[in-house]
Amino acid sequence: MDEIVVLVTAGSETEATNIAKALVEQQIVACVNVLPGVQSIFQWEGRVVEEREWLLVAKTVNKMFDRVVTTVKSLHSYQVPEVIALPIQQGLPEYLSWVRDVIKQPSST
Repeated sequence: MDEIVVLVTAGSETEATNIAKALVEQQIVACVNVLPGVQSIFQWEGRVVEEREWLLVAKTVNKMFDRVVTTVKSLHSYQVPEVIALPIQQGLPEYLSWVRDVIKQPSST
């Protein structure tokens, strides 16, 4: 399995916490860090927008990305939420093993 970091921004602390808890409770990510006070500046509907957001940093495996996206979209208030994955190139082997061990393995049918 390939470990990844998934970045998600949320518009409120409550929304960020709800998404993070759902991802961890469903065992599709091992851990989520919620970072408050992110200043985001972006283009939306033809104008420059500045927003204060919360950044979620989730650790999971590549094959769970689609489930992460589905869960985030079901709980998110944004029309187009940010959900992007970055590969983990290196990491403490014991930590990466823990990430893999915590993730719920899909059943084979």
